[in-house]
Amino acid sequence: MEKMMVIVFDSESKAYEGSRALKQLDDEGSIAIHAESVMKKNPDGTITVEQSADGFPVRTVGGTAIGALIGALGGPVGLGIGAMAGAFAGSFADLQAAGVDVDFFDEVSATLAPGKCAVIADVSEEWDTPVDTTMEALGGNVLRTLRSSFEDEQRAKDVAALRAEIAQLKAEHAKAHADRKAKLQAKVDKLNAKLQAKLDQVKLRSEQIKQEADAKIQALQKKTQGAKADLKATMEARINQIRQDREESEAKARHLLAQDLRKAADRVER
Repeated sequence: MEKMMVIVFDSESKAYEGSRALKQLDDEGSIAIHAESVMKKNPDGTITVEQSADGFPVRTVGGTAIGALIGALGGPVGLGIGAMAGAFAGSFADLQAAGVDVDFFDEVSATLAPGKCAVIADVSEEWDTPVDTTMEALGGNVLRTLRSSFEDEQRAKDVAALRAEIAQLKAEHAKAHADRKAKLQAKVDKLNAKLQAKLDQVKLRSEQIKQEADAKIQALQKKTQGAKADLKATMEARINQIRQDREESEAKARHLLAQDLRKAADRVER
């Protein structure tokens, strides 16, 4: 199962020790690390990335799930999650991209106090015990959550809401007096632009998700070469899960985009 993992330590040296131990578990096959970084919570509440590991399939923090979570954690200081929902909606977009929910974000925010460091990792993991026992011995506090498709679900809701609002305005436009039609049409045009921008985001994120998943699969396939039967079976199960998640995400994107392709075809036929 794909999970987001944050392991909080009291010092930078312990965090680096934890990072090395996590990589050892990856080498043994107990987990598979897809992306990993060491970060520090500064006194002002911002986050500094101390190290971004480049030995994993997703080689850079930026644009990845852990990059999205770091972006959310490094947001405005002293604001509750409710306030962020309004003024800082981008943080929620980051959480959706990371595939984590608000409860996990709150737990990490509360545990990662200023001055503390953490290892943050996007991993495949079947059993909690190997990581928990290793990190507890080093003084690390392990926080984890299953990655979910919040981003896909939210984009689908956003697109549906925009389409419903456009349909309502078009119905109103059809019945409006001549002096109101131009204003209503301007609103429709503005919403159509928003809808197109949202669909462009769907296309872009779908391609990014595919590239990320393909990199993870290729890395795991390399690890299966020469692996013992039980370890090979574990890695193949991880590959199948990542492939399934990728295909489900692609199917959702195709469904959203297909509706607009059908509408475009209708306009051409007319």
